[in-house]
Amino acid sequence: MQSALLLAVPHGGRMELGGRRRGEPEEADKGSMKRTIIKDWKTRLSYFLQNSSNANKRKSKKAGKHRNYFRPSPEEAQLWSEAFDELLANKYGLAAFRAFLKSEFCEENIEFWLACEDFKKTKSPQKLTLKAKKIYNDFIEKEAPKEINIDFQTKNMIAQNIQEATHTCFSVAQKRVYSLMENNSYPRFLESEFYQELCKKTPISRAAQGT
Repeated sequence: MQSALLLAVPHGGRMELGGRRRGEPEEADKGSMKRTIIKDWKTRLSYFLQNSSNANKRKSKKAGKHRNYFRPSPEEAQLWSEAFDELLANKYGLAAFRAFLKSEFCEENIEFWLACEDFKKTKSPQKLTLKAKKIYNDFIEKEAPKEINIDFQTKNMIAQNIQEATHTCFSVAQKRVYSLMENNSYPRFLESEFYQELCKKTPISRAAQGT
């Protein structure tokens, strides 16, 4: 589709390939794509704010807790840039990062990491075995629906470990996925328009409240 747009420049009833200076159509397309991406981020953020706010108001009445449930202040959002763990420890930050990874088509990384965190908290041996098999089926085995990018040796090691599941079955894979997110996705998240909006101002919050 993009290549068709670049070539289809009508001129005198025929297609003209050299009528414009080189690079102009590409710059126009890039600008249009950027505006579309920013608009999509704002839509996602507004939707998240509206729904999480309504849900967490109900939770706060029961639990009486407000921390990390509502849209963070710019100062709080800026703390996420200090360390990857700061981002993951914040409920809103984690949700924002998941939305960002989804836009990059690599949300399986954070989903695997979260599944491992839940797995390590499991106390029942029976549940531990069931969860180990589910994680393997969802993320590890060849052509799994959410297959993560790890080496063949690690996959084989996990396949052997889950036969007698322990809390360390996925430790190596989880560390590698964590490192991948920290060194690649996390820096891009911090540079994204989505994150910059959170650090600067709150127009999306007001728009969400007015709808």
